[in-house]
Amino acid sequence: MSDAAIFAISLGVTLVGLVISWGAYRRRGAGTGLRGAALSLVPLAAALTGVTEFFVDLAFSPVKWAGVAVAGLAVLLYLASGAMLSRRGGADEGRAAAKSGDGRRSAGRAGKPGRGVEGPAPGGGDPEMAEIEKILRDRGIS
Repeated sequence: MSDAAIFAISLGVTLVGLVISWGAYRRRGAGTGLRGAALSLVPLAAALTGVTEFFVDLAFSPVKWAGVAVAGLAVLLYLASGAMLSRRGGADEGRAAAKSGDGRRSAGRAGKPGRGVEGPAPGGGDPEMAEIEKILRDRGIS
């Protein structure tokens, strides 16, 4: 596509956007109108800087699409390797903790299923508080 055609299309889109922005300014106020005008100027700016030419070439070039596909594959492989390394790092830490004896066992919950409060610690404590805790536990209040 020629530069003149790209410029003409971008200018047309910009003018239509500015007309719509003027209508938004009249109905909704200056803030909405200015935002619309700013967004309307983007196609013209893209044509004047040559960004539009890049996207037109990208859209119609199989070689550039292949480059985009390779770049996407590179990003996908990078993200997959990060996930694999983070899993391995967690597994290494778990093995080190198990070797040093710092690992915690995942024992089943004591008491009835669904209860969040366990009984009082053995070997002491106030018997009245233990009774109150038992009543609260029986009623599902923790």
